[in-house]
Amino acid sequence: MTVIRMDNVGLVVEDLDAAIAFFIELGLSLEGRMPIEGDWAGRVTGVRDQRVEIAMMRTPDGHNRLELSRFHAPAIVSDHRRAPVNSLGYLRVMFAVADIDDTLVRLCRLGATVVDEVVDFENIYRLCYIRGPEGILIGLAQPLDRRPSRADP
Repeated sequence: MTVIRMDNVGLVVEDLDAAIAFFIELGLSLEGRMPIEGDWAGRVTGVRDQRVEIAMMRTPDGHNRLELSRFHAPAIVSDHRRAPVNSLGYLRVMFAVADIDDTLVRLCRLGATVVDEVVDFENIYRLCYIRGPEGILIGLAQPLDRRPSRADP
């Protein structure tokens, strides 16, 4: 086996404070925030002379992280935030939520918009895509309880 775990997913944003607030409202916690620069960073990413500030967000279960990055230098070279779902490359990150309706109310107050609609997938999940901070595509999935209730025959 080569992979031990997935450590994090990285997103580049323009407004780091707004992105942090959004993901805190979603239920993630801010694990840390710091500047990254120096020759070593450029050798890892292939972007020399970079000055970037990162914020590491942790999911409530503690198993996953979302790294938010704000590049101060060099200038951003391309923008894929509003690409449709059938674009090549990074698509979205999906979060399981306890109550999709409540989550949408809270996130829409911060500017999120539902891409189309919330759908029921075979009584297993309620699903939707939203555009979050700066148009980033995010999936939300509410697992539905499929166990029979005590009232069932």
